[in-house]
Formats: sequence, structure tokens, C-alpha cells
Amino acid sequence: MTPAEVVLPNGYRETLEVLKGRVRDARLRAQRTVNTELIELYWHIGSEILIQRDRQGWGTKVVQQLAEDLRAEFPDMTGLSRSNLQYMRAFAAAWNESSIVQQPVGQLPWGHIITLLDKLNDASSRDWYASAAVEYGWSRNVLSNMIMNESMERTGAAPSNFTRSLSPADSELAQQVAKDPYAFEFLGLTGEVAERDLERALTERIVDTLRELGPGFAFVGRQVHFDVGGDDFYIDLLFFHVEQLRYFVIELKTGKFQPEYAGKLNFYVALVDDQLKLPAHRETVGILICGSKNEHTVRYALGRADSPMAVSTYTYESLPAGEKEALPGAEELSAAFDQLEVPDGSTD
Repeated sequence: MTPAEVVLPNGYRETLEVLKGRVRDARLRAQRTVNTELIELYWHIGSEILIQRDRQGWGTKVVQQLAEDLRAEFPDMTGLSRSNLQYMRAFAAAWNESSIVQQPVGQLPWGHIITLLDKLNDASSRDWYASAAVEYGWSRNVLSNMIMNESMERTGAAPSNFTRSLSPADSELAQQVAKDPYAFEFLGLTGEVAERDLERALTERIVDTLRELGPGFAFVGRQVHFDVGGDDFYIDLLFFHVEQLRYFVIELKTGKFQPEYAGKLNFYVALVDDQLKLPAHRETVGILICGSKNEHTVRYALGRADSPMAVSTYTYESLPAGEKEALPGAEELSAAFDQLEVPDGSTD
């Protein structure tokens, strides 16, 4: 005999969802606490190895014996191998004890810390990537890719007119997402490409494109149509930044930057501000990504533009060695880009 179905009172489902949320939050806090304890333990083990190395001359063989003795005492505990103890020693050498308690590195899983130690040599870079990994919840693979693509070095590097066209706070926020160059190696492009092919490839690999643009971007559309008194205009790519609450207009040019491109981008930013931007949104920003650019020409072109804009380039330089060899040289590629004819229509 099946039990009678329970008649649930009003508000039960809402209460259930609230309690589920609290359980998830509690479990997450518990996991973070366990991770912090583990990271602190690893730091102390590494610190003691450093101390004994300086005092007693501990070398590789002693560390190997230490690993064997610790594993014998704690057979159910993973992470006590000789190689891991050596990472603990490097960890203690790279950060002091207060850092692992007060800084982002102390909130990262051990695998992330190993990645930072393996791939970066200076403290400022490690701290930058550790902070970004915590803030944006990067997985270990994403962190590795961000380091490989030199995200820190490229972030905020694109020339812009943000300081003149935006408030100081907004200027800093907008500049943070303006990379130069953008690394589109994940598209597998080789040789000459047309704007429409580049645009199509970016939208087909939109997850990778969003990752390269940076945290906070949401894809709005490709070839977004605007009707201006019967004239048709199309924006290559339109994004919305959910943290900054602003639209980003992205125009693509495979050739060398020309001053007239800035005028067209300025026009598109004005269109979005007029037809899409809500009162709660910040000013729309335009980013032109082109094959190459003359920095002086860019700065003259942006100097009188009314809308906040930046000009960047894209690169294939992170392609695997085999694919790099299939590409023409830098001078040959630049010359080919400059000779491309831009077709009339929506890709202007």
C-alpha cells in the first residue's frame, strides 16, 4: 500500500529552495576551510624543509626519506610524495606565511599553486594570476591557458581615449578589458582571412572568444542590424559586460588600421547608446581589432573621437610550432593584409 501523497503547505517550495541554498553555501564554506587548512599545512612543511636545508644541508635524498616516513605514518593521506614536498618547499620560498592567510593564493587549490610555481618566475605575476583565478573562479586549465597567452601583459595595453571620454573610475574599468594583442590562436586560422571569416570563426568558437575577451562578457549578437532613417548598418560583434553594465561594440579589420575606421566605430557606439543603452547602463565602449596598426596614427584618430574607443590587434603567435611553420612571415603577412580589398556592405 502506497502512502498517501503529502499535501504541501503554501510556501513549501520557496522554503525548500532557501534551505538548499544554505546547505550549498555551508558545504562550500566547509570545503574552503579544509582547503585553507591543507594549504597552510603544505606551507609549513615546505618552510621546515627550507629551514633544515639552510641549517643542516638537507638535500634531495633527505627529502625523499622524509616523504617515505610521512607516508608510512599517514598512509591514507595523499600529497606526501617527494615531488610534492619539493613543491611545498618552493611554495614556502615564494610566499611568506601572512600571504597564504591574507592573500588570494591561500584560497586556491593546491593544483593551481603548482601551476603558478611551474609557469611563473616573479612574485608580482604569480600574485596577479592568483588574484584573477580567485576572483573569476578559473579552473586549473583556464589558469594555465591565461598564463600561456600572457593575459596579464596584454590586459589594458590597447591605446584608447578612455581617460578623456570616461570618468576616472570608468576609464580604469574599460581599460582593464582592452587587450593588445588579442590571441585568437584557438581559431586555427592560417594565411589570409577576410573580416567575415574571422567574425564567423569567433562566433562559432564563442566560448573561447569570451574567455579571451575576459571575465564578465556576454555575447549579444553578430551582424547586429540598425535602421537609421532607412539606411541599414550592421555591427560585427556586440557584447555586454555584466559586471560593468555596459555594451562593447567590436569591429574587425584584417588589414592595417586606417583613420576612417575610428569614425565608423564612433558612429556605431553612438547608435548603441541611442537605441539599446538603458539609463542604468554605463557608456558604451568600442574596440576595433585589426591586423596591424601604427600607434601614432591610432592616437591621432582617437584624439578627437567623442565616444570611448580602443584599437587593438590580434595575433597567431601562440599557434603550435607545426601550424606556425605553415604561416607566412610577419612582413609577408602584414603586406598581404594591407593589400586586402574590403568589400562593400555590412563588414565595413
